[in-house]
Amino acid sequence: MICNEIQKLINYSIKSRLIEKEDEYVIRNQLMDALCVYDWDEPEVMENNFVIDDILNRLTDYACENKIIDDTTASRDLFDTKLMGIVTPFPREIIGKFNQLCSQSPEKATDWYYDISQKLNYVRAGRIAKDIRWQYESEYGMLDITINRSKPEKDPRDIAAARTAKATAYPKCQLCPENAGFAGNKNHPARQNLRPIPIDICGESWQLQYSPYGYYNEHCIVFNEKHIPMKIDSAVFEKLFDFIDKFPHYFVGSNADLPIVGGSILSHEHFQGGNYTFAMAKAEIEKEFSLSDFPEVTAGIVKWPMSVIRIKSKNRLTLSKACSYVLEKWRGYSDPNAGIFAETEGVPHNTVTPIARMNGDNYECDLVLRNNITSDERSLGVFHPNQSLHHIKKENIGLIEVMGLAVLPARLAVELEEVKKAMLSGADLNSNPATASHARWAKDILLSYPEFSEANAEDILRLEVGKVFEQVLCDAGVFKRTEKGISDFIRFTEVL
Repeated sequence: MICNEIQKLINYSIKSRLIEKEDEYVIRNQLMDALCVYDWDEPEVMENNFVIDDILNRLTDYACENKIIDDTTASRDLFDTKLMGIVTPFPREIIGKFNQLCSQSPEKATDWYYDISQKLNYVRAGRIAKDIRWQYESEYGMLDITINRSKPEKDPRDIAAARTAKATAYPKCQLCPENAGFAGNKNHPARQNLRPIPIDICGESWQLQYSPYGYYNEHCIVFNEKHIPMKIDSAVFEKLFDFIDKFPHYFVGSNADLPIVGGSILSHEHFQGGNYTFAMAKAEIEKEFSLSDFPEVTAGIVKWPMSVIRIKSKNRLTLSKACSYVLEKWRGYSDPNAGIFAETEGVPHNTVTPIARMNGDNYECDLVLRNNITSDERSLGVFHPNQSLHHIKKENIGLIEVMGLAVLPARLAVELEEVKKAMLSGADLNSNPATASHARWAKDILLSYPEFSEANAEDILRLEVGKVFEQVLCDAGVFKRTEKGISDFIRFTEVL
C-alpha cells in the first residue's frame, strides 16, 4: 500500500541523515500532499535496506496510476525529484556542514558532499551504473570508453509537449544558481534536490556542484554565479589555479570557448573537475622546450593523440603568466602548410582547452591546442572526427574526451549488440537500420579476425571501438601524429 512506500522514503531519509526523526510528521504530511493521499494507514514493520531508485519508482508508479502525473519520462523525472526535494535539507544546512568539514580537510568536505548528493538522488548513481564502460590500451595509455545510458531517452510525448510549452527565461540556463530548488518544466529539469556550495574564485562568487550523470569519480561542475559567456583568456588560468589551491585533490579544466571545439553551454562560464586521473594526465613529455621569459617554468610536448603542451612550476603566478603567453601566441598562429589558420575573414579559430592539477609540489597545466576551422569537405570541422568514424562518434570533442574518456551515444548499446548478432549469423548488415551505418566497419573486422566467434565477439568489438576513439582524438589534433605533424608542432614551440 502507498503508506508503506511513503514510510520507506521517510525511513531512508532518516537513515541517510537527510532529515531527523523529529521531522517525520511534517515530511509525511508533505509527501501525502504530493501524492494526494488523504488517510494514513500505519505501515507494516519493514526492513532498513532501502534502494532509493526502487522507492521512487514505486511512488512514481502510484502517481501515474492515479493520474496525478502523466506516465512519461519527463513527468516521472519531475515528480521523483519533487519527492526528493521534500526530504532535502535547506541550503544553509548543507553549506554549513561542508564548510565545517572543509576547515578540517577539503577532501573530507568533498567526500561528504558527493555522498550526500548521491543520497539525495541528485547524482543519480543508479542510472550512472547503467552506463557501459571498458578500457582500451592505446599507444598513448589506457583510454576510458563509456556508452552513455544514464540519461533517459527522450519520450516522443515529452518532445511534443515541450514544443507547445510556454518558453521562459528563468533560469537562464541549467548552470545558473537559480536552479537550486527549481521545480522544472517540460523544457528544464527539476532541481529541488540541488544544493550547490558557494566558493570564492579570485574574489568572484562561484558555486560547486556535482553532475547528475557523472562520467567519472566525483565529476563536479564549477560555475560563475553570473550568467556570462565562456571565455579563455589570461584570467582563466588564475581561476583554475585558485580552485586547485582550495581543492588540491581535484583536477579542474575548461572547455574551449569557440563553437565546434567548445562545450555544450558556451553561454555560461563554468569548469569541470573531479577526483579522477585521466590517461592524458599520465602521458609522458616526449619533447621538452624552454620558455625563455619564464625560467621557473618547465614545458614540453605531451605524447598524446591531440596536440598538448604541458607547463608546470611551483610558482602559481609565474605559471599563470606562462599559460597566458602560450595562449596569446597560439591565438595569432597560422601555418598554412599544416592547415592551421588563426582566422579567416575576421573569424577567430584558435583557442585552447586548459586542464589544471597539482603534481606533487608543482602546479601543472595542460594546454590542448584547438582550431575550429571548417571546409567544404569537412563542414563539421577540419579537426573533427572524419566521416568514416561518425557511425561511432560524430559529436564534438569536449574537455572530457580530450583527456581520454570517450562519451559515446546511447544508441550504440543497441546497435553494437545488433552488429554482433549479424556478424555471428552472417545476416546482411545493410538491411537493418540499426547496423547499416556500421556495415563497412564490421566487414573489415571480420576480415581482420577470422577467429571471430560468440566467445570473443564482445572483446573484439570493444577493442575496435577503442581504436575508433583513438583515431577520433588523432583527427581532433591540430598537429598530426606523423613525422611532418610532429615537426610542425615543434616549429610552433620555437616561436614561444
